[in-house]
Amino acid sequence: MSKTIIRQVLDLEHKTSAEMREIYNSLFDDKCNHNASKNQLQPKIAYRLQELAIGGLPEEYRTKLDSISKGKTAVAGGKHSDLMPGTKICREHGGMMHQVEVLRDGFEYGGQKFRSLSAIARKITGTRWNGLAFFKVRS
Repeated sequence: MSKTIIRQVLDLEHKTSAEMREIYNSLFDDKCNHNASKNQLQPKIAYRLQELAIGGLPEEYRTKLDSISKGKTAVAGGKHSDLMPGTKICREHGGMMHQVEVLRDGFEYGGQKFRSLSAIARKITGTRWNGLAFFKVRS
């Protein structure tokens, strides 16, 4: 990040609300409210200045964040689960701790890939289980 951008971000602290609204309006397509406070605008402006200087998030991440914010998460384990890939699920059963990692297209348990939590629960218990119920992740 260039020193001028750092200086611009630091200088925001000394701007009035009116000056901040003017800066905001010059950096963004949408105009800010006439009563937007300095505390509301400062982080937005600081981020935008940095974004213009060094680039923003890649489109792939922006799309993913947008879908998460709208409740359309990357789902593992079918339509009833909203577990994000990378999540670790732990359950004690039979005196052992069992750990499952959520993948983009299923689950990993004991070095093996499974399509569902139910399949893992069956492997652990030897009986049929609803996987979300067994791992206590049912909402």
